[in-house]
Amino acid sequence: MQKKIISTNRKAYHDYLIFDKFDAGLVLSGTEIKSIRKGAVNLKDSFIKIEDMEAFLYNAHISLYEQGNRFNHEEKRTRKLLLHKKEILKMLGKVKQENYTIVPLEMYFSGRWAKLEIALAKGKKLYDKRESLKKKDIDRDILKNIKH
Repeated sequence: MQKKIISTNRKAYHDYLIFDKFDAGLVLSGTEIKSIRKGAVNLKDSFIKIEDMEAFLYNAHISLYEQGNRFNHEEKRTRKLLLHKKEILKMLGKVKQENYTIVPLEMYFSGRWAKLEIALAKGKKLYDKRESLKKKDIDRDILKNIKH
């Protein structure tokens, strides 16, 4: 099925080392899905918490739908994620034992359904960030030299 990316969380790739990735469905209201279809989503400071064996997305900003009436959604409300029980147990074990964090990477459409790609991640130290920037610069220079 075709995957149409709506929003990516570039800050997550900069601040975290990404390990396991999972795809999760989202529980949304009508005006939220309409705003998502317009691309009015920001995942920059969002994170995921597991409470009572359910995963929730916090701080994801979905803008208000302009044609929405008094039933319009709250922009930064907590949204429930749809995951399999095995996936939740695996993530919960890693978070508790090995101090991992669960971060959203990108929101996309799979067919007509809005999905969220989430990942188990560990925070980078400052020297890790510098190292990854150096690697990016070197790769960019190599590609530039190959083209010329």
